[in-house]
Formats: sequence, structure tokens, C-alpha cells
Amino acid sequence: MLFKSHILDGIKEGRVTLAFRHWTRPTVRTGGSLRTAIGVLAIGDVRAIEITEISDDEARRAGFDSRERLVNDLAKRRDGTAYRIEFHLSGPDPRDALRQDDQLDDHGVAALQARLALLDRSGAWTAQALRLISERDGRTAAEIADSLGIEKLALKRKIRLLKELGLTESLHSGYRLSDRGRVVYPRLFPASGNGGGT
Repeated sequence: MLFKSHILDGIKEGRVTLAFRHWTRPTVRTGGSLRTAIGVLAIGDVRAIEITEISDDEARRAGFDSRERLVNDLAKRRDGTAYRIEFHLSGPDPRDALRQDDQLDDHGVAALQARLALLDRSGAWTAQALRLISERDGRTAAEIADSLGIEKLALKRKIRLLKELGLTESLHSGYRLSDRGRVVYPRLFPASGNGGGT
């Protein structure tokens, strides 16, 4: 579930606490959570609704200045069922702190190497991907995918796994190594050095 930047601002300020979506299958569930650019949302009630049930107050709580604008926005995607999703900002994304944690001892580096080895089970890609990202901030998924001979969407899924380890972060366009990634990359792959070959 994605949000436009002005909606994220409203969530951060506590004004936006509802969303409405057309889904063939819900992508969030009651009691779950959702990571966003501003932090983690705690998901409250998620239920199927009829669009005619939406009130003016609910439209405002979803970040729209009128019910009509919300209904028009929902009409852009008519397939599936309309859902009403309650949420609130529950805290920062834990990956933010992880990305900044660059004080890894040898045990921590070894644990990261073991995690990367698991990611490489079906074919080595982590060292090359991290090297490409380390060489230039903003390197795009398309560039990395082309260099590695991987389909772009598959590459994006792989990069998300590196993000989970706190090694990379997304920019407006492309990726860069996080503080943690910059410090530990040469220790993870000593033969690679700082942006050298793998």
C-alpha cells in the first residue's frame, strides 16, 4: 500500500488516519503493520465497504478535502472491492536505526556474511550488487539489473533483502550504501576493497 507524499505528511501530523483502496485481495490486515518512508504504521480495522458508505469526515481523515474527490480517486481503479483501512503511525522504521549502526564487531560482520551467503544460495549476486551500489550513489535498479543479468523487478526484490540487513537505502532515484553498508562493505568482501572488482 503506497501513499503520496502529501498523504504521508498528513499521517506524520496525525491528520490522516484512514485510507480507501480498491483491491482484488487486501495487501494489509487488521493488526498488521506497514513500513513507509515516514515510519511504521500500525494497521487497525480493515474491512470491505460500499463506496456509498464513505462520509465527508472519513474523506477528510483520508487526506481529501471532499468526499467527491476521494470517490473520484477511487474510481481510477474499479477492479476489486473497496476497502476502508484504519491506521496510525506507531514509530520509526527499525531499518533506520540499523542503517546507522556501523559499529559491528567481528562477530557482527561474520553474522552478516552468513546472512549474505544464504541470499547467495541460488546464485551469487550480493557482492556484485553491493559493489555496484558502492561505486556511485543513485545507481538505478535498471543499471544494476543490467550489469548482473537479472530482470529489474527480481533485482528490486533482492535489493529489499539488502535493505532488511541495513546495508542499503533508497534514494529518490536509485540506491546508495547506508552508513552501515559503507563501513562494513570492505570488511564483508575484503578482496573487493572500496568499490574494486569482485
